[in-house]
Amino acid sequence: MPMNRFLKKDGLYFIPLGGSEQFGINLNVYVSEGQFLAVDCGMGFADERFPGIDIMLPDPAFLEENRKKLKGMIITHAHEDHIGAVSHLWSRFECPLYATPFTAAVLRKKLEEAGIYDAKMHLIEPLAEVHIGSFKVQFIPVSHSVPDSCALMIRTVHGNILHSGDWNLDPTPVVGLKTEEKTFRKLGEDGILAYIGDSTNATVRGVSGSEKDAAKGLYQEFKECRGRIAVTLFSSNIGRMISIAEAARKTGRHVAVVGRSLHRMVAAAQECGYLKDLKEFVSEEDIGYLPDEKTVLVVTGSQGEYRSALARIARGEHNAVHLSKGDTVIFSARAIPGNERNINTVKNNLVAQGIRVISPGETVGVIHVSGHPCRDEIQQMLQWTRPSCVIPVHGERVQLEAHAALARGCQVPQTLVPSNGSVIRLAPGPVEEIGEVETGLLAMDQDRLIPADDPSITARRKLQYTGVVHVSFAISSKCEILGDIKLDIIGLSDGGPPQELKEDIFAEIEEVMADIADGPRLEEKAVAEEVRICLRRYLHNRLGVKPKTTVHVLEIRQQKRSGK
Repeated sequence: MPMNRFLKKDGLYFIPLGGSEQFGINLNVYVSEGQFLAVDCGMGFADERFPGIDIMLPDPAFLEENRKKLKGMIITHAHEDHIGAVSHLWSRFECPLYATPFTAAVLRKKLEEAGIYDAKMHLIEPLAEVHIGSFKVQFIPVSHSVPDSCALMIRTVHGNILHSGDWNLDPTPVVGLKTEEKTFRKLGEDGILAYIGDSTNATVRGVSGSEKDAAKGLYQEFKECRGRIAVTLFSSNIGRMISIAEAARKTGRHVAVVGRSLHRMVAAAQECGYLKDLKEFVSEEDIGYLPDEKTVLVVTGSQGEYRSALARIARGEHNAVHLSKGDTVIFSARAIPGNERNINTVKNNLVAQGIRVISPGETVGVIHVSGHPCRDEIQQMLQWTRPSCVIPVHGERVQLEAHAALARGCQVPQTLVPSNGSVIRLAPGPVEEIGEVETGLLAMDQDRLIPADDPSITARRKLQYTGVVHVSFAISSKCEILGDIKLDIIGLSDGGPPQELKEDIFAEIEEVMADIADGPRLEEKAVAEEVRICLRRYLHNRLGVKPKTTVHVLEIRQQKRSGK
């Protein structure tokens, strides 16, 4: 959508294109003086509505149509829900990228894997300021579960915006910088027109805790384990990696990293000097040489992803790594809403093999702390910064509304809960939603990107519930069936023998064809459609479902022999 009546050149606007109705898929846009600034471009997990799809991305059509006005894209940190879509979508808008050193290192590796080598990357140190078009942006360090995470103070001629990114108030982070009270108080003194804030834990009372607590809890669990230990986590949680490595050192174990995304993150962390004090990790190829009681495996798959290392290990399909009875798997991550079923599938596969499974909330000590602020921390941030308006993002509707209610309780003058595609005018005048732009999702189908509402996905979803019937046969010019009818039935049963259902369908087809033969002559396509409609009606009456039904009819025309 190009500049239109919603976006005036002398205004300041915020447009969330993803992340304001779901967890993940974050993509936000700011517009000032007719120039665009994008913040984050992440992926999310697909659910049962998208059969055969694992990953969802934001649709960047709005940015594509305004690419000449797009002055840059900032990535606040290296979590997949903020960085994961960049390598898939960058070629559609080709703008400069801005990130702190660790985030840039991760992003560069992802771009190179996608064959992109010409993206212009700007490395920004924490607390530094950079001019991007009509925006002056300061990168404010915050504590989170990945190094170099930053909030953004976005200064414009119309006022200042604080875009929080992901953060918490961890008093003793294992890696990275703290969220400093004095820094945010100073920003509040400068005046904040709007706070665009993380809502992930807006329904959770108290505080998120400290990574130091997770390090202690993991050590306590390691002491009780006898066989191999496998720990699964978000691959970008470098702080947790350090906690695991320290617990392993104290219990006399060696650490091996399993999973491509983990290797990528470890390489980036080593490049930036965050793992220099740790003992060298064991390669996947050498895991088998270690005694089980001396081994800790750090594996991908905390969300039950089907192709992840842990899921393949649980199914016995991993080429290099195996777990057996007496081993332990520790889930050191929270379940993203919607992933519970996939996670439970992995856990069930493990438990069935006699493998002990430990999850957060089942231990005396803490084995996972959230990287996102709980209610007390959000309240503290609002007291420090004193914004004129709070716009909650990064969550489902329940979290956004809870964040807004909390802000009102903190005497914030105004709150506005957005939807994806909302066009929110921040200035001049009162903050209000003035329209919307078309937005949507893309699905990663193998190596192809397709719209989330693509007919192929709609068809797959339907097939999950209705089954399939394929029929093909040949007919004469008099609509007599020639030869055998070919019939395939997928996902349908009436509880009796399958052959009985097939024979009844054959009889129904023969009856329909007899009626057609007695009537006006029909073309092949018309015959096929008549049979399809009658079959679908018959199966609905018999089975209670309307299966996807396809009928192919071929008319065999006999050629007259010419006389001699």
